[in-house]
Amino acid sequence: MVDFQSKRRKDRKKIEVRKKEFRYYGLSLEDLQKLSLEELLPLLPSRIRRTFKRGLTYEQNKLLEDLKNTPHDVVVKTHSRDMPILPLFIGRNIQVHNGKEFERINIQPQMVGHYLGEFALTRKKVRHTGPGVGATRGSKFMPLK
Repeated sequence: MVDFQSKRRKDRKKIEVRKKEFRYYGLSLEDLQKLSLEELLPLLPSRIRRTFKRGLTYEQNKLLEDLKNTPHDVVVKTHSRDMPILPLFIGRNIQVHNGKEFERINIQPQMVGHYLGEFALTRKKVRHTGPGVGATRGSKFMPLK
């Protein structure tokens, strides 16, 4: 009797898993990083195009200059959550303030066209525990620990 499951497992291990190459509107990552800001803007969503058309704020300009001037392995801190992610940021580590502390974000190619604040969440997930002392009449008889 032939063991079909083990044969299938062996065949699965032989198959190479090819990662799909990242593309943004048909452009590869290298092509995106070569584009100037004026050439890139038509590819970005309308809200981000409008942000650049009106001009960046002082904080956004400062962040852009810091990213251009610092080495690739240096972490840059910012409070500017409304900064659009550009191809220039890919591979960088940026610490974005979430209202309480700085959250470290490693910029991936899929993040282009989003805002920094989308990846530094401001709220934590609620984790409920058992009822507290005095919460209900029945909790009067619950042991404290």
